Amino acid sequence: MSTPTPAHPTDLPHLRVERHDDGVVVLTLDDPDRRNAMTTAMTESWVAAVESLAGDASVRVAVVTGAGSAFTSGGDTAWLASEPDATVDELRTRMLGFYRAWLSITKLEVPTIAAVNGAAIGAGLCLALACDIRYAAPGAKVGAPFVKLGLHPGMAGTFLLPDAVGAAQARELLITGRVVDADEALRLGLVSRVLGGESFLDEVLAIARDIAATAPIAQRLTTLALRGGGHADLETALQWEALAQPVTMATDDLQEGIRAVREKRAPRFTGR
Repeated sequence: MSTPTPAHPTDLPHLRVERHDDGVVVLTLDDPDRRNAMTTAMTESWVAAVESLAGDASVRVAVVTGAGSAFTSGGDTAWLASEPDATVDELRTRMLGFYRAWLSITKLEVPTIAAVNGAAIGAGLCLALACDIRYAAPGAKVGAPFVKLGLHPGMAGTFLLPDAVGAAQARELLITGRVVDADEALRLGLVSRVLGGESFLDEVLAIARDIAATAPIAQRLTTLALRGGGHADLETALQWEALAQPVTMATDDLQEGIRAVREKRAPRFTGR
């Protein structure tokens, strides 16, 4: 079992960061009274945390979850409606900043896991979709009901949702704005698995630890290869792999992995 080291709660308002000694980092959106809405304060904390982790070579897996009963209810509606007299160009600039702030999770060149413990709505679903893997608790509900608020989808929803579930399912979800439960989310491909109730986060962390125990260079390159829907075509994939696989073949970790198989023991990877 790894040991979490919490950041001081005043460092990052409405965001908890726990660094485990096995390379797993847990980012918990922490404003349960507002169902972890993406407020300005939380957004600033998120950017600072991601920037810090992006430069930390000890990080091997990042897990994102929410405090209380929600993953995140998405954008703060009060903030969205706070500038009724702003011009379209001013609003465009503001929204691009918001999108890029939260999608900065993709700057982390390690596997990212969304532990969807409860409702992931609108931009909250987009945050989960921006992660490499998504797991849901049994009571979780997810959806992108932008049109029901009078909004066009945002935060790359029109890219991330088709990438996750295919064009036809994405059209149905975005045009109707309906919210689905965890079981339907699994059937649609919005999440990879639905994991147990009270032990949900523990189960996600067990998976994260297993990932963190793999060879860091191989894991990083594999993660990057699969992002954004993967390669455009077969030849592009072959060209990437013809470079990336030799990179890993030249590492000490490959030799350690082969030794471990021969000696029938767990490998001890160092990232070299």
